[in-house]
Amino acid sequence: MSTLSVALAVVAALLAVAVVWAVVTYRHLARLRSLVQEAWRQIDVELRRRHELVPGLVEALRGRAPQEEDVFAAVERAREDAVGRGVGPARQAQHESALSGALSRLFAVAEGLPELASSGYFADLQAELTTTEDRIAAGRRFYNGKVARLNVRVEAFPGSLVARLAGFRPAEVFQVNDPVVRAVPSAHFVPGEDTGAR
Repeated sequence: MSTLSVALAVVAALLAVAVVWAVVTYRHLARLRSLVQEAWRQIDVELRRRHELVPGLVEALRGRAPQEEDVFAAVERAREDAVGRGVGPARQAQHESALSGALSRLFAVAEGLPELASSGYFADLQAELTTTEDRIAAGRRFYNGKVARLNVRVEAFPGSLVARLAGFRPAEVFQVNDPVVRAVPSAHFVPGEDTGAR
């Protein structure tokens, strides 16, 4: 066997390995992109549920606190902005943060209405909203984890070569900007007070 045929065999083997690697990398990127899209669809379902709860909350308060119409209008505007489809996760997160801020003002109004405590309808809506927001938070963590994995593959060499050629782009994270959600819970103990610990 001549050195030329050995060299050609080595080049052919290297090309075969490169093609197999490129195909495997492409399939992995496609799978990660699919997981990111599926995770976003799960969040979108919960966001829609959240948006559907808002009008009921507003209407439950509107008749009891007509002087707070500006708060109700702000919540409705924030909801309309959040419902708008076709924006990416980063922009949607901004809309959701604005809606959270408007809802916190709405709940501040509700706290000033003690008769709402006896209203099962408002309490049920509030509980359902809390549950929905918990699911959104869990979905956000799952989604952002998948985004991180995809983005590492898209941006890190040598996979970035296949990603660039195949048109893969880094995905956007869904980041909460609500300081209340991001705050670390703190416990305040009064000296000398019995905390119940034994």
